[in-house]
Amino acid sequence: MKVFHSLLTLVLLAAGSFCAPAQTVVTASEAPFEFAPLEMYVFPARDFPITKFGARPGNVTATTQAFAKAMAACRKAGGGRVVVPAGQWLTGPVHFESNCQLWLSEGAELVFEDDPKLYLPAVRTSWEGTECMNYSPLIYAYECENVGIGGPGLIHPKMDFWRTWFARPEAHIQATRQLYAMCSTGIPVEHRRMEEGEANMRPHLIQFNRCTNVQLSDFRIQDSPFWTIHLYLCRDAWVHGLHVYAHGHNNDGIDLEMTQHAVVEDCVFDQGDDAVVIKSGRNQDAWRLDTPTAYVVVRNCEVVQGHCLMGIGSEMAGGVQHVYMHDCKSTDAVYRMLYIKTNHRRGGLLEDIWMENVSADKANRVFEIDTDVLYQWRDIVPTFETRITKIRNIGIRGATCRQAEAVYEFNGDERDPIDGVTIEDVHVGKLTKFVSNVTNTRNLIVRNVTWDAFTPDGGDMKIGGFAPGR
Repeated sequence: MKVFHSLLTLVLLAAGSFCAPAQTVVTASEAPFEFAPLEMYVFPARDFPITKFGARPGNVTATTQAFAKAMAACRKAGGGRVVVPAGQWLTGPVHFESNCQLWLSEGAELVFEDDPKLYLPAVRTSWEGTECMNYSPLIYAYECENVGIGGPGLIHPKMDFWRTWFARPEAHIQATRQLYAMCSTGIPVEHRRMEEGEANMRPHLIQFNRCTNVQLSDFRIQDSPFWTIHLYLCRDAWVHGLHVYAHGHNNDGIDLEMTQHAVVEDCVFDQGDDAVVIKSGRNQDAWRLDTPTAYVVVRNCEVVQGHCLMGIGSEMAGGVQHVYMHDCKSTDAVYRMLYIKTNHRRGGLLEDIWMENVSADKANRVFEIDTDVLYQWRDIVPTFETRITKIRNIGIRGATCRQAEAVYEFNGDERDPIDGVTIEDVHVGKLTKFVSNVTNTRNLIVRNVTWDAFTPDGGDMKIGGFAPGR
């Protein structure tokens, strides 16, 4: 498939002598589905440095208040940039207003204090696909439009305290049981109070929740309490030029959940969990919200380490449709290059998902689909309702891997088998376990799958160096 994409900058002229700001248009004409151009907002040339609103190095209270004041002033003025100057700035949560860009200047280091009390009062957020009231994400936008983060600076939260919540003690397990039951029985989100007691549900680093026209560009991240970048129920997003490093527990790189019309490109991810992740909510919450993740293009990205080059699920009950990753690579190791995971509690439709022209150094599986992934939920919570996921029209083309245990493994559900999988032009250098293992799969097309050496007694590959799976 011919790969072509373009980034166009258009200058729109209005009546008379007035000239409107340039508009950035991002296209993905190479996608195997129709992808409407992204028309990205241009932030007005107005700067609101946090130092002019009282920010002081080392003063958490003053700097947190300065962010709130600068955001409010920026919005009131009609939009612009909230600027973080060079230097180290210790702060609490940063909450967005519409038409505002958080700009991290060269040499700026935004350091988030790790005291949970700073991230109260609770906000409407989510935990692993279930909506709840919880500690505020460190950077948070709710029902905003035209928002973004840009610049060459660094986001670097303190982690000493958050690491104490990486474990899942009994109080946390009990809280997850309660949240699961509240979701399953229709308890309103405002009554799901996960910030109370010892639930110990860590906040996201960055969450844009129900936002439109989101731009993330060029900044760097080091460490995260939980999922690193979370686009939740968003529309029209452009993510490019990021360098993300986070090797703690549940440190996904970027999660697009119930998000539509997005491009992720030219980013580097080095993660303790999945790298690029496509999700769409858990069970009854996702059925209620009824918003599939759809029309997503991921291109020219590098994953150094991560559980997956691209993972779909396991929180995907709202469905995932029209996703295309191409010209991406893993330069160290992933457990799987493409991994689709669900279970009998999810339901939803997975359809029209393609990976093309990708490579990895080491992987346990090049391509895996598993319909029985429940992690710790298998035993700690019951099945309130059974819904089988429909999996249709999935494929990988033009993949290479220097060393892998297996090329592909599909574990379908006999009640609704996987239907329509294409594997084409896949090459593995050294294959150490088996070629394929397939159950409950229909209409499987395999063309030109090759390998240089096959040592079936080679056993399990030792892939490590990042956080273990849940």
